Amino acid sequence: MTAPLLEVCVADPDSLQAAIAGGAQRIELCSALELGGLTPSPGLMRMARSAPVPVYVLIRPRSGDFVFSPAEIDAMMADIEAVRGLGLAGVVLGASHLDGTLDEGVLTQLSEAAGDLGRTLHRAIDLSPDVVRAMETAVELGFERVLSSGGEPSALDGIGRLRTMCEVARGRMSVMAGSGVTPANVRALLAAVPVDEVHSSCASPQATQGAAAVRLGFAGPTRRRTDAAVVADFRTALAPD
Repeated sequence: MTAPLLEVCVADPDSLQAAIAGGAQRIELCSALELGGLTPSPGLMRMARSAPVPVYVLIRPRSGDFVFSPAEIDAMMADIEAVRGLGLAGVVLGASHLDGTLDEGVLTQLSEAAGDLGRTLHRAIDLSPDVVRAMETAVELGFERVLSSGGEPSALDGIGRLRTMCEVARGRMSVMAGSGVTPANVRALLAAVPVDEVHSSCASPQATQGAAAVRLGFAGPTRRRTDAAVVADFRTALAPD
């Protein structure tokens, strides 16, 4: 049995290097993980060009919901063009209506802009009231995979919906489980649901350097950053027995 692929989401240059050193098989590049992830800076995208594994860039112009205005869509289109210009592997997309259903019109527009770039549909799918229809929409739009926690804060709590998603995908598209997945619990997840891929920041807390920055509110006392040792532990946990 083939081990699930490990995608590591990173939000800064040091985390990018740590993910590669630890053995990440794909990178999701973003910023502001504390906000659920936003589009990364041009500098970080340019740095990621030298990564030895595929790099997919999150296209999300702001925090909050996934109901985007025309101006926000224009910004997303420009960000997709920047990813293409840098020669990175793909983009991570998502858009919803107010009721949580996928916005097929916006997703079609963004997908057409992506062209031959690889495409992941992100956890906007977890808002959908009808996951079967959402999965069929993702297949119809040509997404390679969906990232999901099964509609729950943690993928371990969303196993039932993840099973449904795997059944609907039927080899037409990959299902990647993310949110709350760690080296310590990933085997339990895989024993319960046959996802194709696993997504994690592989982060550990690190003390903030500089008391003044904490005192003035520029930073908290700790920050989470991708840890090469955690990535390596994940790869070990995912390896077949």
